[in-house]
Amino acid sequence: MTRDDWYRHDRLPHIYCSGCGNGSIINCVLEAVSDIGWNIDETVFISGIGCSSRAPGYIQTDSLHTTHGRAIAFATGVKLANPDLHIVIFTGDGDLGAIGGNHFIHACRRNIDLTVICINNYIYGMTGGQGSPLTPYGKKSTTTPYGACEMPFDLCNLAVAAGANYVSRWTSYHVTELTKAVTAGLLTEGFSFIEVISQCPTSYGRRNSLREVSDQILYLKNNAVLHQRWKRMQEKGEDLSSDQFVVGEFIRQSRPSMGVSR
Repeated sequence: MTRDDWYRHDRLPHIYCSGCGNGSIINCVLEAVSDIGWNIDETVFISGIGCSSRAPGYIQTDSLHTTHGRAIAFATGVKLANPDLHIVIFTGDGDLGAIGGNHFIHACRRNIDLTVICINNYIYGMTGGQGSPLTPYGKKSTTTPYGACEMPFDLCNLAVAAGANYVSRWTSYHVTELTKAVTAGLLTEGFSFIEVISQCPTSYGRRNSLREVSDQILYLKNNAVLHQRWKRMQEKGEDLSSDQFVVGEFIRQSRPSMGVSR
């Protein structure tokens, strides 16, 4: 099967805004699933609420579009009911980092065999452009018109500390690296977490001097710092700028999972 075979073509065109990164990310995920050779009837996509959480509706497999922040709880139930299924979760920075935060850290702790794709566009894009737990310090939203005054979560560090077996971060610009990371996460037994920083020109970009889609893509390209380079910077006592963020693979281990793996 090819990547296109996984799409529900009767549901297209999608509802995403022009320039949204969600489509590119779905392509990368389905490319990885197709390359691995998973079967549509043995794969389930699950999501909560938000722009990114609409993704399963465009995919041929059985899917669940659940309540806000509860995608991992539903996914855990599906995995417990049938451990032979492949479970992939689409979620967003608000869905996972705020109301779903407690489910997230305990799923990492249990290390159940799930793969979570968190699309981080720095904002609540669907419900009005409010600031999320991952809105960068000083950046504007409808609820932080003078700039966010709270430091954002680092979900990758949180996942590593909580016990996930695989953790990485890329962007919607780094499609090749992202596809490889998703593939690695899907093939790693236990809990896998891939954060994808993505553009939102409608709600985030226009409030933060990134009105054009190309501006946001260049922002992602120019401010991504490879994990290996970040380690060297730390050794020299250097720090990231306010716009920079670290990308790459943070951990890949084989800690025993909850016990419902295939």
